[in-house]
Order: sequence, then C-alpha cells, then structure tokens
Amino acid sequence: MNLKLSEEQEMLRTMAKDFLTNKYPKTVVKEILAGESGYSPESWKEMAELGWQGLIIPDKYGGNGMTFQDLAILLEEMGKACLPAPFFATVLLGAYPIIEAGTEEQKQEYLSKIASGKAIFTLALNEIDGLYEATSIATKAAADGDSYVINGIKLFVPSANVADYMLVVARTGNGADPEAGITLFIVDAKSEGIKVNVLKTIDDEKLCEVILNNVKVPKANILGKLDGGWVEVKNIIERAAAAKCADMVGTLQGALDMTVQYAKDRKQFDQPIGKFQIIQHYCTNMATDVEGLRFATNQAVWLKSEGLPCAREVSIAKAWAGEATDRVTALAHQIHGAIGVTIDHDLQYFTKRVKAAVPTFGDGDYHREIVAKEMGL
Repeated sequence: MNLKLSEEQEMLRTMAKDFLTNKYPKTVVKEILAGESGYSPESWKEMAELGWQGLIIPDKYGGNGMTFQDLAILLEEMGKACLPAPFFATVLLGAYPIIEAGTEEQKQEYLSKIASGKAIFTLALNEIDGLYEATSIATKAAADGDSYVINGIKLFVPSANVADYMLVVARTGNGADPEAGITLFIVDAKSEGIKVNVLKTIDDEKLCEVILNNVKVPKANILGKLDGGWVEVKNIIERAAAAKCADMVGTLQGALDMTVQYAKDRKQFDQPIGKFQIIQHYCTNMATDVEGLRFATNQAVWLKSEGLPCAREVSIAKAWAGEATDRVTALAHQIHGAIGVTIDHDLQYFTKRVKAAVPTFGDGDYHREIVAKEMGL
C-alpha cells in the first residue's frame, strides 16, 4: 500500500479544499441545513462541472474513470467542510451499484445523468430495526405482469426528499435462507404511491422515511439478479462503510485543526493554553486517534479499490471510527471549555456530523462481530 498521493491526487485534494472552503463557510452550512432541501442546487451544478459526481464513472458514460482511492480523498475534504449535499447518496449508493450490477441499458440511461449532476440517487435499505442484515428486509415486491409492485416502509433514507431515483431493496421470495429472495430495484422517486417524510436528525442532514404503497416498477428496472440482490447489498454496505470512514477522518481532522488553533489563540495566565502540558497531551491524543483512523481507512480503501478482500479491514476502520469519535470530540469540547458547547460555535458542526456517522452502515458492535468472524471466532 502506497500512502503517497500522486500529482493528480494532490491536485484533486487542493481543488476540493479551495472550492469547499470558498463555497461552504459554516454560515452557509448553517443556512443549507436549516432549509427544506438540505443542499445547494447551484453548488451541486458547480460540483458536476468540476467532475465530482462523475469521478468514478467510466469515461464512456460521461465520467472521469477514477478510482475509489481518488474518491476517498474527495470525501475526506467534504467531511472537513461538513458538506451538506446528496453526494454520498448519489455516488456511493447510486452510481457504484449501477456500474457494478447494471445492464448496459441501465448504465447508458442513468450514469450520464449522475455524472452531469442532472440526477440525484439514494438507497432505500434500512427498515424498522435499523439493522444491516437480510433478516431486516420486510418490504415486499410482487410480480404483476411486466412489472413488480412494491409495498413497505424504509427508514433513514438519505436525501430521499430531493432524490430523482431510489435503489429499493425488497424481498421477492421467501425461503429458509434470509439472504435469498432479495432484489434491488431502480425506482423513479416521483412514482405514484411513494410518500417521503423528512426525519429529525442530530446533524440536521435530511434522512427520510419512505412509504411505498403499491409502487409499480418495470421488470427492466431490476438491478442485478432477481432474488440474488443481497450479494450486491453487502458490497454496497462494505464500500459505503469504508467511504464513511474517509468522511469521518475529514470531520475529525476539522475538529482537531479548530481545537489546536484555539489552544494557540486562547490565553490564560498570560500565555496560550497550548503551552500547558495537559492541553498539549489532549491535542496529542486527538491527533493520535485521527491518524490511527486515517491509516486504517487508507488500508481499507486501498484494498477495496484494488478489488481485494477487505471485510476485516473495513470493519476494523469503522469500529475504530466510533471509538475515536467519542474521544476526539470529548477532548475538543473540553479544551474549548464553555464556548465549545454553545450552539453559536462552529465546533458543533463537526461533532454533530461525526456522531451521526457512527451508526451509519454499522456501528462498532456490528463491525466488531464481522472482525471476530473473519478471525474464525
């Protein structure tokens, strides 16, 4: 694994940092999060012009054909900026499954729309228990001529309030094996029978309840194999968990940078508080956690990008991310003192975002069980 960024990757990081710093100061982030849509359509178009939505989409479909490693660099900068946008949902949860499991017709129809910024995608996976297990899928899809009719309720669907399309995970068959009989469908989000309710969240990101009542979907919109969709769902979860770690690295780095700067600026007893040993040790502990997560994430992302087995490494990174989040945010607020727990201070954006990310695509317990299984326990 080579951790040194290429010249092209350095350029991508610099471009992303400059754009996000300019377009998304915390005053703008606050305004967007308070709005109904949860993103800026104007900036979304500009991102498309920069090639971000099409970063990992092959050239033949209007993208740039770059790698998952390249995407992780972009995600880290987005996490540092606390970017409110349907980027993760569209690219990680929409584009990648179509690239890997879609027919040529589906790729031609949808990938160019994603790359150009004309389509927002999301994944409707979770249900009432919020777990990432096949046993949780109760939403049903029944054959009806040349179509399937879907009924069920999905929860915590990101950006469903602005999505043009949803990848809906539904049960099309019943058997002894809960992973069998599950199918992925590409569903027009404006279809008759779909109702979307925005949920209240800790970080004000738009997670939604999606109610599907007799939603008719053409058989041509099946993504991948009929009754064999859980294989692709597991792949989506694994990749998304690694990608979420990259986002969390950026967010925790943003909290660390803000805290170190505060320790340099805040004076007590005629000197910066950063001169006191206890504050130095706190900042060092924060940096150790962030760098540990960055290394674990880079390893998981590299393996995934190379198409190598990585379930163990992804789960180690995601489990560590939850532990690191608790320690880093606690120390950041402790160093800031009273000002750090006010709603008017920018530190809250980093804390809320990263806390919300901890259970997304599996919490620590979920991923520790995967690691234990990979070790043969």
